[in-house]
Amino acid sequence: MKKDKIRVLVAKVGLDGHDRGAKVIASAFRDAGFEVIYSGLHQTPEAVVRTAIQEDVDVIGISILSGAHMTIFPEILKLLKEKGVEDIVITGGGIIPEDDAEKLCQMGIGKLFGPGTPLNEIIEYIKEEVKRRRKKAD
Repeated sequence: MKKDKIRVLVAKVGLDGHDRGAKVIASAFRDAGFEVIYSGLHQTPEAVVRTAIQEDVDVIGISILSGAHMTIFPEILKLLKEKGVEDIVITGGGIIPEDDAEKLCQMGIGKLFGPGTPLNEIIEYIKEEVKRRRKKAD
Protein backbone atom coordinates (compact mmCIF):
# COMPACT_ATOMS: atom_id res chain seq x y z
CA MET A 1 0.00 0.00 0.00
CA LYS A 2 1.48 3.31 -1.06
CA LYS A 3 1.27 6.13 1.45
CA ASP A 4 0.92 9.70 0.25
CA LYS A 5 1.15 11.75 3.42
CA ILE A 6 4.15 11.61 5.67
CA ARG A 7 3.22 10.30 9.13
CA VAL A 8 5.28 11.62 12.03
CA LEU A 9 5.27 10.65 15.69
CA VAL A 10 6.47 13.54 17.89
CA ALA A 11 7.45 12.21 21.30
CA LYS A 12 8.73 13.42 24.65
CA VAL A 13 10.64 10.62 26.36
CA GLY A 14 11.63 10.39 29.99
CA LEU A 15 11.14 12.92 32.75
CA ASP A 16 11.66 16.01 30.60
CA GLY A 17 8.51 18.07 31.13
CA HIS A 18 9.24 20.88 28.67
CA ASP A 19 6.99 20.32 25.68
CA ARG A 20 6.62 23.76 24.11
CA GLY A 21 9.15 22.99 21.37
CA ALA A 22 7.52 19.64 20.63
CA LYS A 23 4.14 21.32 20.28
CA VAL A 24 5.58 24.02 18.00
CA ILE A 25 7.20 21.43 15.75
CA ALA A 26 4.04 19.27 15.71
CA SER A 27 2.03 22.29 14.60
CA ALA A 28 4.59 23.15 11.90
CA PHE A 29 4.49 19.57 10.64
CA ARG A 30 0.68 19.70 10.41
CA ASP A 31 0.91 23.00 8.53
CA ALA A 32 3.34 21.31 6.12
CA GLY A 33 0.75 18.62 5.39
CA PHE A 34 2.17 15.84 7.55
CA GLU A 35 -0.06 13.58 9.62
CA VAL A 36 1.14 14.08 13.19
CA ILE A 37 0.73 11.90 16.24
CA TYR A 38 1.84 13.66 19.44
CA SER A 39 2.62 11.25 22.27
CA GLY A 40 2.45 13.70 25.15
CA LEU A 41 4.91 13.88 28.02
CA HIS A 42 6.85 11.20 29.92
CA GLN A 43 6.87 8.41 27.36
CA THR A 44 9.14 5.38 27.55
CA PRO A 45 11.18 4.20 24.58
CA GLU A 46 8.97 1.07 24.54
CA ALA A 47 5.81 3.18 24.33
CA VAL A 48 7.29 5.28 21.52
CA VAL A 49 8.21 2.20 19.48
CA ARG A 50 4.83 0.57 20.12
CA THR A 51 3.00 3.74 19.00
CA ALA A 52 5.25 4.17 15.95
CA ILE A 53 4.50 0.63 14.78
CA GLN A 54 0.77 0.83 15.53
CA GLU A 55 0.46 4.16 13.72
CA ASP A 56 2.66 3.06 10.78
CA VAL A 57 4.75 6.23 10.96
CA ASP A 58 7.50 7.25 8.58
CA VAL A 59 9.30 9.35 11.18
CA ILE A 60 9.87 9.40 14.92
CA GLY A 61 10.83 12.86 16.16
CA ILE A 62 12.12 12.93 19.73
CA SER A 63 12.22 16.22 21.60
CA ILE A 64 14.80 15.99 24.36
CA LEU A 65 16.20 18.55 26.74
CA SER A 66 17.06 16.27 29.67
CA GLY A 67 20.54 15.17 28.62
CA ALA A 68 19.46 11.53 28.28
CA HIS A 69 19.85 11.49 24.48
CA MET A 70 22.74 8.98 24.53
CA THR A 71 20.46 6.50 26.30
CA ILE A 72 17.07 7.21 24.74
CA PHE A 73 17.94 7.35 21.03
CA PRO A 74 19.99 4.10 21.05
CA GLU A 75 17.25 2.34 23.04
CA ILE A 76 14.60 3.34 20.50
CA LEU A 77 16.86 2.23 17.66
CA LYS A 78 17.50 -1.12 19.39
CA LEU A 79 13.80 -1.74 20.07
CA LEU A 80 12.86 -0.97 16.46
CA LYS A 81 15.53 -3.39 15.18
CA GLU A 82 14.28 -6.08 17.57
CA LYS A 83 10.82 -5.64 16.00
CA GLY A 84 12.30 -5.84 12.50
CA VAL A 85 11.46 -2.22 11.74
CA GLU A 86 14.33 -0.42 10.06
CA ASP A 87 12.61 1.97 7.65
CA ILE A 88 11.49 4.65 10.13
CA VAL A 89 13.49 7.87 10.18
CA ILE A 90 14.53 8.63 13.76
CA THR A 91 15.28 12.29 14.24
CA GLY A 92 14.90 14.84 16.97
CA GLY A 93 15.92 18.02 18.56
CA GLY A 94 16.83 19.72 21.76
CA ILE A 95 20.04 20.20 23.66
CA ILE A 96 22.40 17.67 22.07
CA PRO A 97 26.16 18.37 21.89
CA GLU A 98 27.67 18.09 18.42
CA ASP A 99 29.97 15.19 19.40
CA ASP A 100 27.00 13.22 20.72
CA ALA A 101 24.96 14.03 17.61
CA GLU A 102 27.77 12.63 15.45
CA LYS A 103 27.93 9.43 17.53
CA LEU A 104 24.16 9.00 17.30
CA CYS A 105 24.27 9.54 13.54
CA GLN A 106 26.92 6.81 13.25
CA MET A 107 24.52 4.47 15.12
CA GLY A 108 21.75 5.13 12.60
CA ILE A 109 19.92 8.13 14.04
CA GLY A 110 19.02 10.79 11.48
CA LYS A 111 19.87 14.46 11.60
CA LEU A 112 19.38 16.16 14.97
CA PHE A 113 18.32 19.79 15.29
CA GLY A 114 19.24 22.30 17.96
CA PRO A 115 17.27 25.23 19.34
CA GLY A 116 16.64 27.97 16.79
CA THR A 117 16.77 25.71 13.73
CA PRO A 118 14.40 27.14 11.11
CA LEU A 119 11.28 24.99 10.92
CA ASN A 120 11.46 24.80 7.12
CA GLU A 121 14.93 23.21 7.40
CA ILE A 122 13.51 20.41 9.57
CA ILE A 123 10.50 19.94 7.31
CA GLU A 124 12.64 19.76 4.17
CA TYR A 125 14.99 17.24 5.80
CA ILE A 126 12.04 14.99 6.67
CA LYS A 127 10.50 15.29 3.19
CA GLU A 128 13.79 14.38 1.52
CA GLU A 129 14.67 11.55 3.90
CA VAL A 130 11.22 9.94 3.66
CA LYS A 131 11.27 10.31 -0.14
CA ARG A 132 14.71 8.66 -0.26
CA ARG A 133 13.62 5.76 1.96
CA ARG A 134 10.36 5.20 0.08
CA LYS A 135 12.24 5.14 -3.22
CA LYS A 136 14.73 2.65 -1.78
CA ALA A 137 11.83 0.40 -0.62
CA ASP A 138 10.20 0.36 -4.09
